[in-house]
Amino acid sequence: MTLPRHLPLALACLGLLGLSACSSPEKTARYLIDPPAGEQVPNRLGSAELKDVSLPEYASGQEVAFQTEDGAVRSSPKNLWADSPQRAFTLALARAISDASGATVIGEPWPLAEPPQRRLEVRVEKALAQSNGTYRLSGRYFVSDEGSGGANHARSFDIAVPMGGTGPGASAAAASQAIAILARQIATLSGPGRTIATTAPADPFALDPLF
Repeated sequence: MTLPRHLPLALACLGLLGLSACSSPEKTARYLIDPPAGEQVPNRLGSAELKDVSLPEYASGQEVAFQTEDGAVRSSPKNLWADSPQRAFTLALARAISDASGATVIGEPWPLAEPPQRRLEVRVEKALAQSNGTYRLSGRYFVSDEGSGGANHARSFDIAVPMGGTGPGASAAAASQAIAILARQIATLSGPGRTIATTAPADPFALDPLF
């Protein structure tokens, strides 16, 4: 007689019941990114489409990463982000900018019939709970305005948030706080960098004054 294909696995689980469950979802913790509300700032963006935030590889995985004393970046399959980190970071940042300034910032793709006034891109270089007890969020952000004479911004950010403890819960809380700080920096177009004016493209049909 041929045994059902799933029977060996079932028997294996039964054999482990005296020690632990074969699969225990309760042993996997999932953590949210939820930036806290902060002070209100002026609306300098109007409406803006936020591209998917670019994250380092260690920060884009499902496991909550942290740095140990030897400088290594480690993680555990028991501690996961509740959502895809890129999606969660992008949505949380867009909401935090909107809540802080009153601007209409929406993650791509833009869902409204009226196009956005600006486009926003964030490239994160570091997003890590460091071994020194601080959460570090650094990188660059870019705001483009394609209208003639519009102001384009290329600026950097380097945010350090003291962690109120150790473990993935403290990492998630500090990451959320760092995103809230970044949201206010972007909303006010502040930080080291430069502003570049958009120039009108040359008209290919304009007559050459020499002729």
